[in-house]
Amino acid sequence: MPRDWQTLSFTAVFGLLSLISIIVLAGPTLVILILSFTGEEALHFPPSSYSLRWYAALVDANELQSALWVSLKVAVISVTACVVLGVGAALAIARSEGAVARALETLFMSPLILPALAFGFASLMLFSILGMRPSILTLAIGHIVVCVPFVLRTTLASLMQLDPALIDASRSLGASGLHTFRTVTLPLISPGVASGAFIAFMASFDNVPVSLFLQDARTQVLPIYLWDIIQNQLDSRAASACGVIIIATVLLMVLMERVAGFSRFMK
Repeated sequence: MPRDWQTLSFTAVFGLLSLISIIVLAGPTLVILILSFTGEEALHFPPSSYSLRWYAALVDANELQSALWVSLKVAVISVTACVVLGVGAALAIARSEGAVARALETLFMSPLILPALAFGFASLMLFSILGMRPSILTLAIGHIVVCVPFVLRTTLASLMQLDPALIDASRSLGASGLHTFRTVTLPLISPGVASGAFIAFMASFDNVPVSLFLQDARTQVLPIYLWDIIQNQLDSRAASACGVIIIATVLLMVLMERVAGFSRFMK
């Protein structure tokens, strides 16, 4: 009986904590999705009427579309560079041993440890010293630094599961290092690379701390634009824009799960 009571208590407590976690994590998302269908001018929950008018209003929201385009360009540039740098770094770390491998991994993962606001301000100071004005390039560089670790981590996870015998077999048959990488290594680690690229894309697209310091009026990104219109106007289009982002993210996650087994690299 005592053991049964302990098991029941543990299950009840664990279930309660899980329920609280789900509410805290999913609650805000559900609220903003519901608000995105409001038919009123002002945002308040729950809406007294529902409509698609604010989704339709996004078609004529030129400033919002401009901010979206900037965010997409920066994210695509960042992800492309992150894949090249992250895969290269992962290969170097996987081939290194002992202290060298740990030092390289720590170096590339350090942007996740450094506070993002501090890094954004430091980047602004560095670019100012170099005489570089805020632009798409400075935004992309800042995002690349903070997003590379995501590609590195998932690629390393894939390389750890790679059977070294396959590489040795390719080399023993006379294949060059480049040919072995292209025909053996890359196809086997591509799910990990794709998962890391997806995470890096979302991290770049949704980045605020670094973008806050490295943008100007011509390169305002979507998250900061949405924050501005919520703070100054409480524009209902912000809720519908967030609804589009949430729906698009869910669809991309489903696609990545089918294509690359995304959930395996999130464990």
